[in-house]
Amino acid sequence: MTITVLDTAVGMSSVLSAEESRRHEMMREVLTPMAGMFRYFPGDIDLLAMHAMSFGFPFDRRLDETRGALDRLVEADAWGRIERALTDAVEIQVDAIPNLHVPDIKVLLVLGDLSDEYFMGPARGFSGNGSATGYIALTLWPTKENLGRLEAAAVHELNHNLRYAPGGIIWDPTSVVVGEQVVSEGLADAFARQLYGRSGYTPIGTPHLNDDTVFDKVVTGLDIAEMQNFTSWVHGDESARRFGAEPVGLPTGAGYAAGNRLVDAYLAAQGMSAAEALHIPSREIIDVALSLLR
Repeated sequence: MTITVLDTAVGMSSVLSAEESRRHEMMREVLTPMAGMFRYFPGDIDLLAMHAMSFGFPFDRRLDETRGALDRLVEADAWGRIERALTDAVEIQVDAIPNLHVPDIKVLLVLGDLSDEYFMGPARGFSGNGSATGYIALTLWPTKENLGRLEAAAVHELNHNLRYAPGGIIWDPTSVVVGEQVVSEGLADAFARQLYGRSGYTPIGTPHLNDDTVFDKVVTGLDIAEMQNFTSWVHGDESARRFGAEPVGLPTGAGYAAGNRLVDAYLAAQGMSAAEALHIPSREIIDVALSLLR
């Protein structure tokens, strides 16, 4: 197993310093090592389009501010901290599940788009993706909050990677339901909290952790299938509107808050750590948790 945190500091610096006509192709080179992340997408994937869709920084505006943000990431040793956090987390996870398959993992850290109101507002300047085994992508603006929880954010995405690695839970797009993603977000947060305490909570979910109305509403959607519904039920209405889904009356991060409550109830009842529960089916977690919480 090898964890490779791509040296995007050099790549982004080169892009931001280049003539505008060269920036797109130079950024494509930065992103090329992550092409396998989109292996299940139909057709040819435009890596620059995926960068933009994931709130990646633009190449034609606010360049001075983006350069300053890059300097802050370098000063914070962001790349080194992420690599050390992932290495430590894998060791803890393998201690809990000795026969665990841990794939080689490539990690992409890029700056986000300061001018994107959704990204800097409801999303709090952060977007992570660990859903494709072998790849982790972190897009962020270096706010105090995001710099303070770099390790926790990376470990959260690692948990997704390992839950769906070969030998783990199978994510079947034809049958997967909202409850699986809700539980997976709760498990990933619980694992990050196992290592880093409260900073392991994904910030968009924390305002609703103790909101019974939000929890009860999310529970009504746990058996809904078809992945186009997941944004609404997990990320909330503002995200749904941003990505063209149907809002269902939930605040930002509602599914994260509900997932934490479900997972915490299950772990407490079973006397398990989050690491030990990596491959527990979501249906089991939901059934046990709801029997205790209702």
